[in-house]
Amino acid sequence: MDATTIQVDKSIIKSLKDAKEYPRQTYNELIKNMIHVFKAVKKRNQYDEFLHKIQQAKMKELWDNKEDEAWENA
Repeated sequence: MDATTIQVDKSIIKSLKDAKEYPRQTYNELIKNMIHVFKAVKKRNQYDEFLHKIQQAKMKELWDNKEDEAWENA
């Protein structure tokens, strides 16, 4: 395995220690899992944004119509 050294704040190290799933989990394993979760969430958010965009036109059509306005003044 090629390894490198990175500099992070001590508060990040504390957060990583607190995030470990088990005491002997390496930072490498932990960071790898975090990256996997981050990518999954990012992909999910892109999908949700896509759905929101395609639904906007239909929602505008359903909510902004003369029939509903007539009921508001009844």
